[in-house]
Amino acid sequence: MNYLSKIDPEKIPQHVAIIMDGNGRWAKQQGMNRIFGHRNALTSVRESVEAASQIGTKAITLYAFSTENWNRPKLEVDALMSLLISSLKKELPGFQKNNIQVKAIGNLSSLPQKAQNTLTDVIEATKENNKVVLTFALSYGSREEIINAVKHISKKIVNKQLSIEEIDENTINNHLYTVSLPEVDLVIRTSGEQRISNFLLWQIAYAEFHFTNVLWPDFRKNDFYKAVSAYQNRERRFGKTSEQIENLNE
Repeated sequence: MNYLSKIDPEKIPQHVAIIMDGNGRWAKQQGMNRIFGHRNALTSVRESVEAASQIGTKAITLYAFSTENWNRPKLEVDALMSLLISSLKKELPGFQKNNIQVKAIGNLSSLPQKAQNTLTDVIEATKENNKVVLTFALSYGSREEIINAVKHISKKIVNKQLSIEEIDENTINNHLYTVSLPEVDLVIRTSGEQRISNFLLWQIAYAEFHFTNVLWPDFRKNDFYKAVSAYQNRERRFGKTSEQIENLNE
């Protein structure tokens, strides 16, 4: 089924976050090691970004490497870092051609220096692009992000730059890595797993979720459109009743 034809252009999610899962299982099905799966996931990234661009989604955030992923075998971690460097370099011309702005969130200082340098170069080169913001969550953990936000806010209170009474949701938002991004509307997780895995815990408070059995290396544009179509068929109430939403739309 062609799900693009089912999408309502008036109800496009502005920020889609994706937990890219299933590379290892996909590789195992091919009789290969996990690294093979990671290497074959780039097409899925490209297709997702192109799909987002085509329907008018303004931001897409990819969970590329979590703080917990550092506990994986060193060979796999090294391969992932090397793949990050080569992929960013390879995709830069496409980012420029398609007006994609690249950002990154997470404990970026923990990345190898070469990865940091390449990431910085690509971010700088694409900073004026404005069709889609593509954010890579790297060495990212949401609990760590929130802890860091609390520490920065606490310092401002100690230094009398901020009072406790002034703290509200905006205060928290302004101290998160995602401060420049819109609210997350839709979270997609591939491979059939149904958990959040410490990803954007604050930011997805009112997001819709789409879980698919498709393994990440097999994820294509139509899978993205299917997730968006499912999102559009839900009633987003934000704590209100259905009747209240209907009255607002009248």
